[in-house]
Amino acid sequence: PLADAMANTGAGKMIADVVIGALGDNAGPYVVMTALFWLTCILSQFMSNTACTALFAPIGLSIAVGMGASPHAVLMTVAMAASCAFATPVGTPPNTLVLGPGGYKFMDYVKVGVPLIILMFLVNLAIVPIIWPFF
Repeated sequence: PLADAMANTGAGKMIADVVIGALGDNAGPYVVMTALFWLTCILSQFMSNTACTALFAPIGLSIAVGMGASPHAVLMTVAMAASCAFATPVGTPPNTLVLGPGGYKFMDYVKVGVPLIILMFLVNLAIVPIIWPFF
């Protein structure tokens, strides 16, 4: 529903235009993938992975189409980034479930989650464009 609303109202295109404007007119696909990965990933630490994907997938699609690039790599990047809810106890239900019984603190998730997110980012940036070329 959120993705449909964004597409129907033009909000996805508007946000995509803001992101492209912030990145510059000549931003390449790797820059776009990097920006979308981090925006999606950071938001995913505090909201549902599904909602985060529903929010950023139409934005990624609009950006890819605007660049004349294939959307596959960009959309997979959004999906992978939304799945990286490792760095907070509220990012995903399993993190919350083990918070109390494990006696963990918020920073425990950050210490373990941030290196995992960086690793996931690097793997995504290296592998996704090989499987789904931009052009």
